[in-house]
Amino acid sequence: MVLPSLFESLFSPSLLAEIININNYKKVKAGEQIIDYNQPITFMPLLIEGAIKIMRQDDKGDELLLYFLERGDTCVMTMTCCMGQTKSEVRAVAEKDSILIMIPVSKMADWVVKYPSWRSFVFESYNNRFNEMLEAIDSLAFLNMHDRILKYLKDKVMVTGATTLTSTHQEIAFDLHSSRVVVSRILKSLEKDGLIKMYRNKIEVLNF
Repeated sequence: MVLPSLFESLFSPSLLAEIININNYKKVKAGEQIIDYNQPITFMPLLIEGAIKIMRQDDKGDELLLYFLERGDTCVMTMTCCMGQTKSEVRAVAEKDSILIMIPVSKMADWVVKYPSWRSFVFESYNNRFNEMLEAIDSLAFLNMHDRILKYLKDKVMVTGATTLTSTHQEIAFDLHSSRVVVSRILKSLEKDGLIKMYRNKIEVLNF
C-alpha cells in the first residue's frame, strides 16, 4: 500500500521508509471497534484513510465523545498508554470505513530519539488533541444541548466529508451523554429552523 502524499510533508524519507517496512495495515468498517477500555496497548494507530471517534467512559458506564481523528492523525491517549505501558483508557470506533497503520510500541521511543520529524509529529498531535479536549470541556460547560448537537453534527460533516450523516438519534445521545428523547426534540427544532433535514436513520446538515 502506498502512503498518502500527506505523510511526505510530515515525515523524513528515512522515517517514511521505516513506516512502509512495518507493513502492518488494518482495515476497519464503519462502526467497528478498534481499541477498547482496559485493553493492553501493543500498537499506536496512524490513520491513513477514514475517520475515528474517541470515547471516554465514566464510572457508571456512560460514554462521552472526546474528539474525532482524521487522515494523518493518531490518538495521543493511545500514545500515552504506549509510552507508559498501561491499558487503554479510551474506546476507538471507526466513524467511517478506515485504513490504519499499526505502529508497534517498540518503535515509539526509538523514533522520538531518532527522527526529529516524528518527535515534532508527536508533540503537535498532543497539542491538537489537547485543544480538542478543551473544546469538549467548553462544550459541556458553556453550550446548551441545542448548540452541542449542532456542533456535533458540523464536526461529523468535517471529518466524514459528507453532509448527509448516517447517525441515529440514539447514537447522538450516546456520544453526547444525553437521552434520546432530548436529542429527538432538539433535532426537530433544528429541522424547523432550516439547519438540518431528517430522514430515516439519516440527517442532512444544511447549514455548516
